[in-house]
Amino acid sequence: MNLFETYLDIIKKNIIKNKKKINIKDLDYLKSTILESPPAKFDFDFSSNVALILAKKNNADPIKISELIKDILLKNVKDFSMIEVAGPGFLNIKLSNEVWLKTIKDILLKKEKFGSKKNNAKFNIEFVSANPTGPLHVGHCRGAILGDVLSNLLKFNGNKVTKEYYINDYGNQINIFAKSVFYRLREIKMKEAFPKNMELYPGEYIKDIASKILKTNSSINVLNFDKIKKKLISLSLKQSMILIKTDLKNLGVKHDNFFSESTLVSRKLVSKTIDKLKKNKLVNYGFLNPPKGEEAKNWTKAKKLIFKSTLFGDDTDRALTKNDNSWTYFANDLAYHADKVSRKYDKLINVLGADHTGYVKRIKAAVNALSKEKITLTCKISQLVKLYKNGQPYKMSKRSGEFISVNELINEVGKDSVRFFMLTRSNDVELDFDFDKVLEKNKENPIFYIQYCYARINSLFRTLNVDLYSKIKIDNFSPNEFEYKLLRKIIEWPQVIKIASKKLEPHRIPFYLYEIATIFHSYWSKGNEDSNLKFIKDNKMNLFLSFKIFQLLSIILENGMKIIGVSLPKKM
Repeated sequence: MNLFETYLDIIKKNIIKNKKKINIKDLDYLKSTILESPPAKFDFDFSSNVALILAKKNNADPIKISELIKDILLKNVKDFSMIEVAGPGFLNIKLSNEVWLKTIKDILLKKEKFGSKKNNAKFNIEFVSANPTGPLHVGHCRGAILGDVLSNLLKFNGNKVTKEYYINDYGNQINIFAKSVFYRLREIKMKEAFPKNMELYPGEYIKDIASKILKTNSSINVLNFDKIKKKLISLSLKQSMILIKTDLKNLGVKHDNFFSESTLVSRKLVSKTIDKLKKNKLVNYGFLNPPKGEEAKNWTKAKKLIFKSTLFGDDTDRALTKNDNSWTYFANDLAYHADKVSRKYDKLINVLGADHTGYVKRIKAAVNALSKEKITLTCKISQLVKLYKNGQPYKMSKRSGEFISVNELINEVGKDSVRFFMLTRSNDVELDFDFDKVLEKNKENPIFYIQYCYARINSLFRTLNVDLYSKIKIDNFSPNEFEYKLLRKIIEWPQVIKIASKKLEPHRIPFYLYEIATIFHSYWSKGNEDSNLKFIKDNKMNLFLSFKIFQLLSIILENGMKIIGVSLPKKM
């Protein structure tokens, strides 16, 4: 139920049907016309640039075309009560009272489905995928929330979504991690000082992992690392993943699938994937130029197995083997995505950290090659988060090592605030997380303002001792200024969902919720000044249409905050 889509389609059909009357021949640009909310100074429900678009393409007068289209629409579309030609040729449109009453009724019938659209695409969203060498830090936190809310948004529109975590449990960093745990075990069992001059993970959490291992493996021999390396890697990874999953749970995130990199090795998926690419003549042995910025004297020219990624939009072809003929990280990643392609998803989404920006083109090229360009991969970069308190960069304890953990952040401000504020900027720009603003209880804190809006609405119904969604009869449609503002904002909700889903930009939802909550609070304040705008008089419902509109607003707040994964208390 998207009125913007519905009426734009009606406008286009009327123009096509009456193109001779309008005296236009070229309708190619009709598909690029829009229907949107007009600026607040105009007392109309929709605005369209259709006449401007057609006039430009047909070398005609936009005002003249606007007038012709206006007459056609007023004659043929009974839902439009008034149309005005504004500025250089915009069409401002007002809906009839009957349409508004029907719209209110339809929204209440749809309730939790309002704004959603029936889709049935199959998505795989891979996010977080942090190295399993310790707790999650704030950078992971933003990516985790982005991936989780994207999943909720796509599910809201009827899609099937698999939330996946790729466990990087193979390679040198795992050996370093296990060795770090080994020395913490020696520290506990043998009272030996933890080495400071070695390449190890220094965080106190490593000691916690070692302690947990000792609870079920008290007799483990810590004299020789190499003898217990395989077992210790397994035990350490198990405890680390418990730590990570606990952090994610506290953040309100639960993955559907965990895919292990070591599985690629055990199933020999890398070589199998490379063999398929060889058959399609997409890999060959050759030489690559030095990476940009690296001096030629530091570059060793060696013959390598190369993936022809430039055939699929990459800047350069990519090496699949190192100088020692072992697989590159990209080769493993290519095999992992081959496995995802084999699982028959319609679309793949990867949420990547800021340090992976340069990795996007090659992995998209890989998916295009592996799926024969039938499956698209979209990569969303989650930029850095900077923490501030009292106007200064904020540093919490270093128990986690050289980073601030998700758990520390949640303990400071709570899950809801973390989830909401991580979405207050587009994912592709850096985010300043201000603790002072997060903890404020005023308009400057958007999560508080939205939750307070819902609590106030509930308090009104509670005062009247009626259910939030009880039936309210409306005899006529004669809205005041604030009722109209709320209604016009309410019908934007499906459009917000549509654009956020299409562009994979969930930050649009909290922005919209804050805007509509602001209108409500302004109305509430005005009611304290003007007795005619009081919602309740003599313990009875005064403005029946307002209460009906508040029901619609509650539906949107419930749906929106559910997508974000934030609670919505009835009392505050």
